[in-house]
Parts: sequence; C-alpha cells; structure tokens
Amino acid sequence: MPRRQGYALLIALVAGTAALAAAVAFAGSLLFSGSGARPQQIAVPDPRSVARTPAAAAHSTGLWAATWTAAPVTGVVDSYNSSALNRRTIRNVVHTSIGGDAARITLSNAFGTRPLVMDRVTVSTRPVTFAGARTVTVAAGGQVVSDPVTVPVAADSDLVVTLRTPTARGPVTVHERSHQTSYVDTAWGTRRTDGWRYLTAVDVHTRTAAGTIAVIGDSLTAGTGSSLDTNSRWPDVLADRLGGRYGVANAGIAGNRILRDGHGGHGVRASARFDRDVLDVAGVKTVVVALGINDVQQSPRETDPQRIADGLRAMTLRAHAQGLRVVGATLMPYEGFATWTPGSDDVRVRVNALIRSGGVFDSVLDFDAAARDPQRPTRLLPAYDSGDHLHLNDAGYRRLGSMVDLPSLVPDRPTSDQL
Repeated sequence: MPRRQGYALLIALVAGTAALAAAVAFAGSLLFSGSGARPQQIAVPDPRSVARTPAAAAHSTGLWAATWTAAPVTGVVDSYNSSALNRRTIRNVVHTSIGGDAARITLSNAFGTRPLVMDRVTVSTRPVTFAGARTVTVAAGGQVVSDPVTVPVAADSDLVVTLRTPTARGPVTVHERSHQTSYVDTAWGTRRTDGWRYLTAVDVHTRTAAGTIAVIGDSLTAGTGSSLDTNSRWPDVLADRLGGRYGVANAGIAGNRILRDGHGGHGVRASARFDRDVLDVAGVKTVVVALGINDVQQSPRETDPQRIADGLRAMTLRAHAQGLRVVGATLMPYEGFATWTPGSDDVRVRVNALIRSGGVFDSVLDFDAAARDPQRPTRLLPAYDSGDHLHLNDAGYRRLGSMVDLPSLVPDRPTSDQL
C-alpha cells in the first residue's frame, strides 16, 4: 500500500524546528479566512450532543471535506503532576485520506470539566487561528472549529497537528488506542502516546475529491489487532482504494455499542453520537455502519436480535433524512473469545439474517462471510485472526477493506420510503 509506513517521528521532530517558516506562512493563511462556514465556538453541556457545523462549498470550485477524524472517547487525567504539564505541547500525528490546498481543524473539550485554553496551534508548522486569534478557549463540553489555513495537505500521508496548552486543568478529551504514535512534550521531556488528544477532525479544501465516506464502528473499525503506525485498519485500506477521490472518516471506538454506553471508557452509544461523529462530518456523502457485536457479546448482553436491527435501521433513517446513502456490515464470528456462548452466537446469526434480508441498510457488506472459517463458521479464519478470536490482524483488515464495492458507496441517494 502506498506510504503505508508513516513517517511520524521524523515529521514530529521537524515540526518543532520550523517556527520561522510558520511565521512567514501565517500571512498566506488569511487568503481563506472569509470562505466556508464561519469558525465557531460551540458550548454544549452534554458530551453526547456536541456537534460540528457541516461544511459547505468554500469557493466556486472545490469544497471542504474531512480527510481524517477521530471520535472523542473519554476524559483522562495525565499521570504527570500539574506543574510538569503546564505549557505542554501535544503533537498529534494523523494519517490523511485526501489532500487539499488548505486545512481547518476541530478541537474538542467534550469530556473536560473546565475551559480548555490553547495558545499555540499549528498544522504542519503553519499557525492556526480561531476567529482571527491565535489563542482559543474551548468551553467544558464544547468544541471549536478553526479558521482555514493555507497549507498543502497531501493525500495518504502523515500530518502533524501541534497544540500547546498553558495550563493542565481538566480531564483531557482523548481517543485512546489509536494505533498511531503521537507525542507529548512537558517539562519532564517528550513521551510517546497512543492517544489523539483534543483533536477530532482535519478538513481540507479540495478541488479533486468529491466528498467523504463516514465510517462508524467499534474496535474492528478502530483497528484493534492491527500493527502500530502502519495504518492497516480496514478504513485505511478502503481509503487507499479510493485513491483520493473520497475521504474516509473513521469514527470507530473500541468497545462501542449501539444501544448502551460502553463500559470503562468505551464511549457513548453509537445511536447517541451518530450526529456528532457521522452526520456532521464535513462533506459526508455516504455512511458505513459496522456495529452490533458488542451489543451481542458484552454484559449486559442484548438477547433480542430485532432490537439490534432496529437500532441499526434507526441510524439509516437518520442518515436518509440528510440525503445520505448507508452501507452496513454483518457481524463477524468470535468463538474462542472469552465472552462467547452458543446463545450469544445465535443472536449474532439472527442479526445477520435480518441485515441480509434487507430493510436495514441500502446495501450490505458481508464481513461475516469474508472473515469466517468455512470449515467452522462460528470462528474467524485462522489467517485473519489476531490471536484473541475476535479482532483481525493486518491480513484480515486488508480483506475487509478490499471487499467493499466502490461503485455501491455513492450511487443515487435514497429516501426513507425505499426501505
């Protein structure tokens, strides 16, 4: 796959030495300051309801579309003492799906309990402003979208978004277990982290891409079992196949469920975060849903397959109300995992039958058929098994990403009465 191995460390080091170039480039960033939706501060008391402003066309040619997203999962308290965290710098390394000639970012304080102050933000060393100011305050439970900044963003490449905070107040809103190495600089030195902090979206102004595919899922979409820093999640594979024609926005959260909030920092239920993490993605054209296995196997287990199918269908109808097409995946087998039982597997099989029969999604990705062992269909094919019998390895995720029928992603958009 092209540029599959990220150059995260090299880019991050370069990012810390280019202040002069950043100052020169700042003037150029003003070229786009009047286009697109106005950057805005959004203060919402309930983290479940934090929503981005959908992007509109920015110019007579081109549009704004998400090249990368990460769903905020939880709030964490850093292990360092507060004095060491003052004026800490966070270098979030993200992997793009499409390129563009300008960028804007979304910062989230969804799980913070105090206002979040950022006094220096850059994208590839270019200064970022918020309503014209370099310092921004994000309300507890809120988020903010930046002004556009003129910066070339390449497709299928690593991008460094650097954030500096002058205080250590409040839990850090984070997407943990990112399978991507980022960095935190403090008074005690630089440390690696596998979480994306405060950053939840990077949009680009593009004249070549037609929009973005928004994918909502659980750990199997987030990439659990994939190799670190290789961008081997199945949505990454899909993005490679799309070749820059559409962005791919990954809203997978490990442990996420449809009908209940996840335990132990596994995020709010997908039905509650659907607007924030899917419908409000910049330039979204099609939604891909890969959810349900945690409703089946996590305690308390959902024993009624119709309730799971109805939850999936409800998300489809919400997407249809915005004119979006919805593609959904069947649930893969997991015999051998600690929570597997014959009864829960029967629920999984019945959910799949409802999905395949129609009336839930506009079209179906049969992940179950692609990943199961034909000799023992209640188990994953050994060649795709990461070892825990639930999550896939890189080969398994390549299989899922390669089986998506590209023309089916963006045909004519449906209406709700077609279901």
